[in-house]
Amino acid sequence: MNWVAPIKDEKTLNAFREKLRETDEKYYIMFEIGVGTGMQLQEILKLKNKDIAGKKELTVKIGTKSIKTTFKISPELQKIIANYTKDKDPNAYLIIGYKNSDTPLSREQAYRVFRSVGRQVGLNSIGAQTMRKTFAWKYYQETGDIYYLQKLFNHASPSITYRYIGEKSNVTTVFKKLTAEENERSRRVLYQDNSGKKRIGALVDMLNGISMELDNPANPDAFYGRVDSLLTELETIVKDYNTEK
Repeated sequence: MNWVAPIKDEKTLNAFREKLRETDEKYYIMFEIGVGTGMQLQEILKLKNKDIAGKKELTVKIGTKSIKTTFKISPELQKIIANYTKDKDPNAYLIIGYKNSDTPLSREQAYRVFRSVGRQVGLNSIGAQTMRKTFAWKYYQETGDIYYLQKLFNHASPSITYRYIGEKSNVTTVFKKLTAEENERSRRVLYQDNSGKKRIGALVDMLNGISMELDNPANPDAFYGRVDSLLTELETIVKDYNTEK
């Protein structure tokens, strides 16, 4: 399965938008909501016209735990939605499957159209998360606020959010944003069952193992590429850690 990446190039993003619009206005609206709010595709497909028309924000329950998440709707997106929902049945689904249908568009059909349009504009890594990741990447580029995205997506840590949007972790930012409660929790976790020393020991053992393998002539070049990348990441993290002590 291909890794789904955010669309980072503005020209490509606009080309994708326009191709969706040419295919059918509903795909364009669906994409605009996803890339404008960070909502997941399956949540967008559940919406009815009355759920989103005229709204400045939208609160939905997500997952088996029904976690409430509020997505903001920008004034520009509000206008796009208003034009699309004008004179439509408030109780009808926002994105219908086909003309005069009373059922929503299927997730599978949305995938098919996304992939087809993506190929037309040179995008091969298109999937259900494309809209959300594009929203998140653009938001992070504009604000640098990884914590808002972490909370919005209910990720366990900022590092997960960084990986999600395809960006390197900014450890300095993470250190600066740690709260007193988070620091106190870390103290407990690291002391419990000697967890901190065990984790450090496991990392030391791993690095020692890699060090010994460097002299193995049977290793392929790819091994050395991975080691070089790992060491570069570790050096960056250690440098940030030393700066923030």
